[in-house]
Amino acid sequence: MGDEETRALGAPVTSSGFGGVKTSSGQSAAPASALVPGTVLGGRYEILGLLGEGGMGAVYKARDTAVDRLIALKVIRPDLAGNPSILQRFKQELVLARQVTHRNVIRIYDLGEADGLKFITMEYIEGQDLRSLLRSQGKLPVPEAVAIAEQILAGLQAAHAEGVIHRDLKPGNIMRDPQGRIVVMDFGLARTVGGDNLTQTGMMVGTMEYMSPEQALAQPVDLRSDLYTVGLIFYELLSGNVPHKAESALAGLLKRTQDRAVPVSDVENSVPRPLSAIVGKCLERDPAERYQSASEILADLDAGRPPSRTVRLPQISGARSAKPLLWGIAAVVVLAIAVVAGMLLRGRFTKAPPAAAKAVTVLVADFTNHTGDPVFDGTLEPMVNVALEGATFINAYSRETARKLAQKLPHPTDKLDEQAARLVAISQAVSAVITGEISQRGDTYNVSATALDAVTGNVLATMQVSTASKDATLGEIPKLVAPIRKALGDTTPASVQYDASSGAFNVASLEAVHQNALGVQQQFASKWEEAFQSFSKAVELDPNFALAYSGMAAMAGNLGRQQDAERYTKLAMAHGDRMTERERYRTRGQYYMTTGNWQKCIEEYGQLINRYAADRVGQSNLALCYGQLRNIPKAFEAARRAVEIVPKGAVQRLNLSFLSCLAGDYQVCEREARAALQLSRSLQGYVVLAEAQLGQGQLPQAAETYHDLEKLSTLGSSMAGSGLADLSDYEGRFAEAVHMLEQGAAADLAAKNSENAANKFATLGRIQLLRGQPRLAIAATNKALAIDKSVKVRFLAAQTLVEAGEVAKAQELASSLASELPAEPQAYSKIIEGRVALKKDAHNAIKAFTEANNLLDTWIGHFELGRAYLQTGAFVDADSEFDRCIKRRGEALELFMDNVPTFGYFPPVYYYQGRVREGLKSPGFTESYRNYLSIRGQSTEDPLVPELRRRVGQ
Repeated sequence: MGDEETRALGAPVTSSGFGGVKTSSGQSAAPASALVPGTVLGGRYEILGLLGEGGMGAVYKARDTAVDRLIALKVIRPDLAGNPSILQRFKQELVLARQVTHRNVIRIYDLGEADGLKFITMEYIEGQDLRSLLRSQGKLPVPEAVAIAEQILAGLQAAHAEGVIHRDLKPGNIMRDPQGRIVVMDFGLARTVGGDNLTQTGMMVGTMEYMSPEQALAQPVDLRSDLYTVGLIFYELLSGNVPHKAESALAGLLKRTQDRAVPVSDVENSVPRPLSAIVGKCLERDPAERYQSASEILADLDAGRPPSRTVRLPQISGARSAKPLLWGIAAVVVLAIAVVAGMLLRGRFTKAPPAAAKAVTVLVADFTNHTGDPVFDGTLEPMVNVALEGATFINAYSRETARKLAQKLPHPTDKLDEQAARLVAISQAVSAVITGEISQRGDTYNVSATALDAVTGNVLATMQVSTASKDATLGEIPKLVAPIRKALGDTTPASVQYDASSGAFNVASLEAVHQNALGVQQQFASKWEEAFQSFSKAVELDPNFALAYSGMAAMAGNLGRQQDAERYTKLAMAHGDRMTERERYRTRGQYYMTTGNWQKCIEEYGQLINRYAADRVGQSNLALCYGQLRNIPKAFEAARRAVEIVPKGAVQRLNLSFLSCLAGDYQVCEREARAALQLSRSLQGYVVLAEAQLGQGQLPQAAETYHDLEKLSTLGSSMAGSGLADLSDYEGRFAEAVHMLEQGAAADLAAKNSENAANKFATLGRIQLLRGQPRLAIAATNKALAIDKSVKVRFLAAQTLVEAGEVAKAQELASSLASELPAEPQAYSKIIEGRVALKKDAHNAIKAFTEANNLLDTWIGHFELGRAYLQTGAFVDADSEFDRCIKRRGEALELFMDNVPTFGYFPPVYYYQGRVREGLKSPGFTESYRNYLSIRGQSTEDPLVPELRRRVGQ
């Protein structure tokens, strides 16, 4: 994505929680203008927290103080409250849902208005939506899927009995509570049989991925449309797949109107054929061929029998069979034309001129929207950024970072108006601010932009463009920006600028760009699932929108969906002609980051910064790629350059801090960590600060920093727990480390933070071995593997299992690591292979460890190689390896670069170095042992301590 770096080095995985309707993920706070916990709305509803945000408003967990019960409170956005159609839809959710009283349908209580806000109160449900369930588990066991489908159908049966058709059923608006109760929600698009005052004939309504064929063709719908969608959801629950896979939602829609679904039993052989036939009958294209009521499906499910009518594939031959199919194609083509109407066709991409001598950073403020049309809110500004960055020397400052900083001004604001934008620009050493306005007169839309010197407010350039339609404003952005680029020093002819930028501005509709801009905002707020949905909506509106695919890829990567991230990046590049050159470099770099091809990542971002030296994304991500290859000097240099470009960027400062620690410059690490925390009190910032203090031997200060971290949030407490356990491990207080890790893992599991829990159990296994408890070590390791099978967990587990005597299982894990393409898991596989060989043949172990280091130059690889050399009596080689480990001790702070401290690995280096030098008959061996004792000498649990005290004469 162009507006933000993919992630910071060592960014943690955030956990998602679900409570009632739809929730946001990440640790970001709600906007300042939102309702904050403690607010009492209308003197009755006490706000307890934000559950989620969407296009129409926000949903809060609240307490109805009048009846003392928890509720979900859905608030309509104030700027939409005046829109009659949206307000009517909001009211309709109440009116229609209140007609239905059933345990499997969300209970709506009331519609209210207070303090200028319109809201609905409804039942609060603690649980998880089916979309999240499918994402975390994939396919479900057949009995579990049937139980869910039966409850969905029971809820629909009650709704249909009252004449209410849902029309927007999907996994995301179906909840399951901890007791297994299923609840159908979100009746905002529902209608009554025989009437619909919200839509017009020929209008497509619903979510594209779960539309029935008649919805797709904008034909009349009845309750059988809901039953088709139940079939789609049931199919996905049983197989983990959708029945009509396609590259885009629109393509899937086309398939559903033409093709029969492949029987789910053909996709997943655990599904009984009678059940598969029931799902198939739900998915008949012709409503007359489907079940005619939810009760019919429930009856067949209850009887465990196939549907009464045999499902047969049609025989297609000759012209007579082709004609209806062509009608179906024609109908969807008309739909596709409607979806992409207004597409602007312009020239091909031409390269921009060489870079100007000096980099310039520019902040685009919020354009004032005089049209009253919310589609313009925050929509054109990101595209102005894209046009500005067509100049190689211009760096567009992140608008989301600026908005966050505006909330910290003496007069906090959520708006980036001229005054706020200039104050932020001055504080961040940004050269210029771009302001603008959008207005409408009749059918004409006017857009103006003005570039101001951030400090003086002097006008540098101004320009206005006019168009005959709102969608056409997109194609005029390069023309709007050309005089500004010239005023900032760009010598590229304006005609070339228009041509060079045309691909990126060839978007089907303004609404697609609006959804993309919304996705960028949600991405910055760490609301990755919501951002993914916004980018997906942009792609639905324009299946050729390259930047939206790039956003989907970035969010899929953040959500741990590796294959999806790769697929969406490929889709973005397939539409590379719809990007600027700069965005193509960024997207390809993102692809190589996603796939773990760090060398290609370096090449791609290297080309980007050679062409666009001011590119902050390129420099920051280049540092990350070098870091993943453990080339710390080059990673540090790229991070330093990124800070030069964005001197007050929290992410840039944090990356520089972290890499300084890895490089062993702990004072710079501490300085930069404190600078990053001044800019943004991120959880990672506290971790790196503690590591800087640990590297300097300031253990009490490091512990205090971790205690500060644990007060910030649940995730902060989890991260701090890992850090404090590492401190105990480092000093040889193993029982204390075990207690912290066990407590922390239990808390993580309770908070549904499975990855952090698995990390703790994996670490616990290693420490139990240090305590001489192999049985407990194996138990902890098995728990880690049961929760998560990430590369790191498999590697740590395999190491523990080798030492605990479970060699066969360790070798299985090594084989799984070897089967992966990136160098890191392959290197770890070789290390496990070496650990196994070390028990029988140290020479083969040396070979395996050497191969591992050739694949990836890791600290742990050199440590293991040193031990193997020691075992063979190759003392000089061993001394070299341990000396390298000591010189690169900073890398031991975080072996896996994931915000989980690992400095407990470091003290044994001194012990082994002492043994090597004792073998070399060097009198200096006692110094190594004393170094070990200076760290763990107070331990009463470490069996090495008494031995080493004896050897050094203490």
